[in-house]
Amino acid sequence: MELCQKNWTKHRAVVFLDPFGMEVKWSTIEALGRTNAIDLWLLFPLGQAINRLLRRDSKINSAIKHRLDDFFGTEDWYQHFYKIYQENTLFGNQSRVRKIADFNLISSYFINRLKTVFADVSTNPRFLYNSRKIPLFLLCFAASNKKAAPLAIKIADDILKKL
Repeated sequence: MELCQKNWTKHRAVVFLDPFGMEVKWSTIEALGRTNAIDLWLLFPLGQAINRLLRRDSKINSAIKHRLDDFFGTEDWYQHFYKIYQENTLFGNQSRVRKIADFNLISSYFINRLKTVFADVSTNPRFLYNSRKIPLFLLCFAASNKKAAPLAIKIADDILKKL
């Protein structure tokens, strides 16, 4: 991302990312965090994209796995969202993999991912629901400047509470 490669020592900025589905790759989010000057508001596609792609039976095709890897910037999302269970069947004890991820688990996982590249992240993101009260998006805020992060998070948390 060319914007992030400029000298940000004397400047500050705020970026609002509203990706279409999972268009934004983790490398973009990482580049923003590395500037130490660009704060981020991100509309995370929680139910609109991520949760829909996480199949209950864990049989995710390789193209979708690759998209999720790019979006989260790691492959470890799978271990967080799925669990191996032992089931007693007619054929003996068998291992089965099942989805354990719900909206809260996916949200906390993503907030923790943001914390790996930003100075601080609001731990009170805002769920945005559809008319049936199903979370579609998660509005997140991350501050990249260590000195300004406490104030930026305080302001963001206040905004998120009032939405």
